[in-house]
Amino acid sequence: MPGKFLNLKGCLVAVLVALVGAGNAQNPIIQTKYTADPAPLVYNDTVFLYTSHDEDDAFGFKMQDWLLYTSTDMVNWTDHGVVASLKDFKWVPYDNGAWAPQCIERDGQFYLYCPMPNGIGIGVLVADSPYGPFTDPIEKALIKNGPQDIDPSVFIDDDGQAYLYWGNPELWYVKLNEDMISVEAEPKRMADFVKEKGETDAFHYQEGPWAWKRNGKYYMAYASTCCPEGIGYAMSNSSTGPWAFKGMIMEGDQRSSGNHPGIIDYKGKSYVFGFNYDILKQTMSKHYERRSICVTKIVYDKDGTIIKLPWWDETINTQIGTLNPYIKNEAETIAFSEGLNTKKVIEWERNVSWNRGKKIAERMIVTSIHNGDYIKVRGVDFSKGISSVQVCVAALYGGKIEIHSDKIDGSVLGLVDITASAEGDIYKTATAPVKNIKGVHDLYFVFKGEKDLFNFDWWKFNDK
Repeated sequence: MPGKFLNLKGCLVAVLVALVGAGNAQNPIIQTKYTADPAPLVYNDTVFLYTSHDEDDAFGFKMQDWLLYTSTDMVNWTDHGVVASLKDFKWVPYDNGAWAPQCIERDGQFYLYCPMPNGIGIGVLVADSPYGPFTDPIEKALIKNGPQDIDPSVFIDDDGQAYLYWGNPELWYVKLNEDMISVEAEPKRMADFVKEKGETDAFHYQEGPWAWKRNGKYYMAYASTCCPEGIGYAMSNSSTGPWAFKGMIMEGDQRSSGNHPGIIDYKGKSYVFGFNYDILKQTMSKHYERRSICVTKIVYDKDGTIIKLPWWDETINTQIGTLNPYIKNEAETIAFSEGLNTKKVIEWERNVSWNRGKKIAERMIVTSIHNGDYIKVRGVDFSKGISSVQVCVAALYGGKIEIHSDKIDGSVLGLVDITASAEGDIYKTATAPVKNIKGVHDLYFVFKGEKDLFNFDWWKFNDK
């Protein structure tokens, strides 16, 4: 459980964020699981962040599924769990290799491009919703061109032509047909990125391409210069080049061997996602592939070039908007946390394995809750004041939830006492009075007790 170990350095980051004020985010943005290879998609005023998933015990790359997180403020991220897995591809012969994906929307359909290493190829899944469920429409690899078939990036140009880019250590591309699940011609190498034998290309390309267009200019960002990898980028007047290398969005850093960019515009600002190993390094001195996604703003110069950024742990993002406390908020909506994990649980009508009956509920919950663990949510707007709080939990051994404002040891708004125990499969709502507060504040749900306390489903405040 990676979040369990955010101790000293996590506290230092929290102090830094407190100094610059409430409503800001800190990196890494996901603490309850190891995540990598960010693939953000903006749809219906929401950022859908698709990620690969390093298992908690990964030594090298141990990756079996893809995850989904969403945000409407770039600070608080809601965990939706596994959105697809290798099991969705019946033609894949192994259960490890769910590498860097990307999702794109076209005509109300969502296409998730997923690579499998070792020459297995790049597959595509399709869904009617960005949340899935995703299915395999062609039941075979869309791209099966060789061992470089990893790290797909998909882009639809203004004229409707879609392109798929991929590759390590060379950049490949192909035109997609309008159906997005077949190709127009044979794959081609991007000529400008081709390396001469024994030489390093001028673009310092390694892997992880990400293509986008802005103000009539085409951009290609990618993991650059190994190792460690930074993020470099090139620009062009065409989706297929010729390209001109423009420099580094972010230099590599010895604290991280790899990188993988994902870049979006959202609510008038531009962002780059990538990853570091900060959560891993709380407890491990050696290198393991257990990564953690980060994000920060990017700024374009007048000529369209990108101003170079510092390394991830020096970056802070301003929140866009606020969080509404008067509706049910999922406990797995988190700006920062320590010591926690998340998982999906299903309640059935009957606890009989061969005859479960109807599905009562499917929940994403916060679990692995112990004494001193906490959830932080940013920028909560208490414009109506508050009188009480409701929390939905399933008690294991029971415990308490202290609710603090603005700091982890800030003013105590209320205390929810979970007195039940041995009810880890029964979700109940507990209500407690709280001290009135108004304005926009950060909230800390701090957990107290012994052993495994409870599973946490959702919370809600009642107005004054």
